[in-house]
Amino acid sequence: MATAAQRLGITGGIGSGKSTVANLLAGLGACVIDADAISRAATGVGGAAIPAILATFGKALLTSEGALDREQMRALVYSNPGAKRQLEGIVHPLVGQSIAQQAQDAEQKGAPCIVFDIPLLVESAHWRQSLHRILVVDCTEETQVARVVARNALNPADVKKIIAAQAPRAQRLVAADWVLFNDGITLNHLAQCAHEIGSQFGL
Repeated sequence: MATAAQRLGITGGIGSGKSTVANLLAGLGACVIDADAISRAATGVGGAAIPAILATFGKALLTSEGALDREQMRALVYSNPGAKRQLEGIVHPLVGQSIAQQAQDAEQKGAPCIVFDIPLLVESAHWRQSLHRILVVDCTEETQVARVVARNALNPADVKKIIAAQAPRAQRLVAADWVLFNDGITLNHLAQCAHEIGSQFGL
């Protein structure tokens, strides 16, 4: 009988580098389930969330191609917090179903370790009980802002609003079994850290 896969939750604020760490672990043989990628697919053209988004928010919140207009939604959420709850009520159940299915598939294929890359891991209390360990990828807010400005061409004020809407850094750190401080280190050093973490899961 196959041994159940070890389950590692990975999270961090925007710009922390958590997805980079998840990709490094994937390179070591982990099965990575990316909640952000699932969410983007659900809200993209032809995505499972689009009919409900259209019914709830109207065509103004969709692009001409029929995907969720993220800039318009971001602006709406900032001015109307209730809109965020409505959107989450549509998207989160779909994401949860897809994560569960992907995890089941990975277990059946005998994956030694499943990495759950979950931005809202700390905010969603139910995750703790289904994971063996939680890894928080951490950095200073200044580094977060600089990385996201460079990556997404947003202005610093908008990045700070996104950070403010996420779980506080201190809350993430309290929830962590391990913390990887990804600030002022090279990619090679980060890869070495990922290798040390992976070795704890048989990777």
